[in-house]
Amino acid sequence: MAMAWIGEGQPHEVIAVPGVALADGDVLVAVELSTICDSDVHTVSGRGHVPAPLVLGHESVGRVIAMGEGVVHTVDGSTLRIGDRVVWSVTVSCASCDRCLHGMPQKCRAVSTYGQERIGVHGDLTGAFGSHMQLRRGTAIVRVPETLPAAVLAPASCATASAWAAVSRAARDKDLQGAAVRVYGAGLVGLSAAAIAVEHGATVEMVDANPQRRAFAARFGAEGIDRHPDVVIETSGHAVHDAFTQVDTGGIVVLAGSAIPTPPVLFDAEDIARRLVTVAGVHHCTGVELSEAVSFLAGRGRAYPFADAVGEVHALGDLDAALLAASAPDAPPRIGLVPGR
Repeated sequence: MAMAWIGEGQPHEVIAVPGVALADGDVLVAVELSTICDSDVHTVSGRGHVPAPLVLGHESVGRVIAMGEGVVHTVDGSTLRIGDRVVWSVTVSCASCDRCLHGMPQKCRAVSTYGQERIGVHGDLTGAFGSHMQLRRGTAIVRVPETLPAAVLAPASCATASAWAAVSRAARDKDLQGAAVRVYGAGLVGLSAAAIAVEHGATVEMVDANPQRRAFAARFGAEGIDRHPDVVIETSGHAVHDAFTQVDTGGIVVLAGSAIPTPPVLFDAEDIARRLVTVAGVHHCTGVELSEAVSFLAGRGRAYPFADAVGEVHALGDLDAALLAASAPDAPPRIGLVPGR
């Protein structure tokens, strides 16, 4: 079954899915836990542009229960098998266009995105808010440890992997060992970026208007910096101008694709050029970045309270109440959903 979003102001409807036709290379996954991303909240509140009806959601962990014909490989090249516990990419890519071949599969010429497609185009199980998901050929799939909590793993495909991509992009231009890093926005992407940057040797400062979230960020290693930041990672969607003006000469600003639509920002191009500032953007992630994010969570990331970021867990049938809770000003970074609870 799945929960279908009909449109703004309408309650979700339960749809029964009696059978699934798996094409070659497709994988059917039984969902263990899904989490509500900020983009899901914005969609149901009318700030998204997606074709209804659809099944929302793109952050999940689950277990492989069926496969189409042919061998399916995980990101590390190993053979996927029934019973494997997995996470998967937000996007489906062709692997053959110029963008895919140049390391941008998330921007594939024929890309499609889980949780954003109208029901019927690729079946009914195309979003995380259901009991199962049909992963199509071209999805990056990563096998995950049995010992890691589902609350840690479910957001990996979006929040954690986006944070890993943002920090990795900064590290391409700036040695993070001893660097001063400022993160705007203590949502789960920002919290994850803080922990990842700390593990790269940086000193991290978190900027967020919510004092509870700032306090929570301290548990992810954000302590404060005493100089202009060498690196700014903007995840809030509200501090782009500050990011440009506050970064130090020779620094880098990474704009992590935010779920909050950012209005156009005027900036001084001459100032950016004279101060030798690099501006980079990241949106979604590659399969390799997802795999590296999972490795982080399974390794040094265990030192951080990622499981505590999922503050509530609701039954899938209570999706509307869960979305309302996720939209509250004092909401935890993530709300979880469990099928059949």
